[in-house]
Amino acid sequence: MANMGESVIVIFDFDRTIIDDDSNRWVISELGLTHLFNQLRSTLPWTSLMDRMMKELHSQGITINHIADCLKRAYFHPSILSAIKSAHVLGCDLKIISDANTFYIKTILEHHGVWDCFSEVNTNPTFVDEEGCLRITPFHDSTVSPHSCHLCPPNMCKGFGCQSWLHFSAIRW
Repeated sequence: MANMGESVIVIFDFDRTIIDDDSNRWVISELGLTHLFNQLRSTLPWTSLMDRMMKELHSQGITINHIADCLKRAYFHPSILSAIKSAHVLGCDLKIISDANTFYIKTILEHHGVWDCFSEVNTNPTFVDEEGCLRITPFHDSTVSPHSCHLCPPNMCKGFGCQSWLHFSAIRW
């Protein structure tokens, strides 16, 4: 008998879907940068703004471990956790497309034991620089529009990502 979920792709957003808050704003609020964030909000593209906030946190002595501890306190509804685990057990192909970032998503999902349930995560990449500062870069190059969509920010078109996954899945079937 075929696995019930073998042809089902479940695509999640992360912020306000898997977790009840916006992960970027959660970190900024919890670690005390709301005032600076609000001052700079209209002057920088979103991903550049979040990268700037990480630099500010680092300059204040906030380490990547502090950020991880903060992320682990974000509310993750038990029903979402159950839904992810159930869909995974049924064999569904679980994916995330999010304007958050790799570090935030991986930290929270690992904390709740469901990181390995997801086959793919499309989000803004992160790295830790030589000084130990968490850095956030855009998923797409923000100087070149990767698509003709006017609904999304230049760094992340969720529609384009979903269409790519669905097209690839159709080829495999």
